[in-house]
Amino acid sequence: MNYIKITIATESSEKKELLIALLSDGGYEGFEENEKELLAYIAENAYNEAELKDMLLMVDASFATETVAPRNWNEMWETDIQPVIVDGFCTIRTHFHKIEVETPYDIIITPKMSFGTGHHATTQLMMLGMKDIDFENKSVLDFGTGTGVLAILAGMLGATDITAIDNDEWSVSNATENMIRNNRERVAVARASLEDIPKRQYHIILANINRHILLQYMTDMYELLFDGGLLLMSGLLTDDEEIVTTAAKAAGFAEQYITERNGWISIRVVKQ
Repeated sequence: MNYIKITIATESSEKKELLIALLSDGGYEGFEENEKELLAYIAENAYNEAELKDMLLMVDASFATETVAPRNWNEMWETDIQPVIVDGFCTIRTHFHKIEVETPYDIIITPKMSFGTGHHATTQLMMLGMKDIDFENKSVLDFGTGTGVLAILAGMLGATDITAIDNDEWSVSNATENMIRNNRERVAVARASLEDIPKRQYHIILANINRHILLQYMTDMYELLFDGGLLLMSGLLTDDEEIVTTAAKAAGFAEQYITERNGWISIRVVKQ
């Protein structure tokens, strides 16, 4: 199957980071950066030019497209990906990274194109937010699991009942592999959204997705938590703060704190 390569003209590292997050949610499977451009790849049958134009309106960038032969994404990642150390708390690395790990927690992932490698600020914000939560013997729902790193970390922090869901088949396959690699085979990984899973309650929900999905499912997430349960959210820009906190309060949540990194935020709320 051929791919569409999109060349987006921008020299801004902030815009590139935002675009990678947006395009990842839109099904794009590979990215390359150079000084003046961001290159993004998507399967030819999944390409939607109207959706791409809507995304690029956010950053006011021009683009060009061309059809290319399939790429070996794993080979690209093995060349480009580097270990990530999150503030001395957690290391995220691939199986071929031979480094001395000095953090309390060490997560090993396979280098595939699922979102959540630890390089993006939102994943780091989620992990740092998890550092301050008591996971011991808790039930956890990882909504939009990507590579599964947050579910894996939840297990390392003591959670004993973990469900990880994603609507992307590639992510589910990758997350399942990563659970095995990190000895987390008991984590239930499924291709699903919130309306597809059994109606039960959790102590903690982790949701590193995007504003649109968080707003759509805010009430559902409230209902899926025990009283006093915590919802930790990211995938949000600083400009998203007001609309998301307003929706959370309308659903019944009480705000606990907001943290920021490189123009992105995470929000933690509690079910009253």
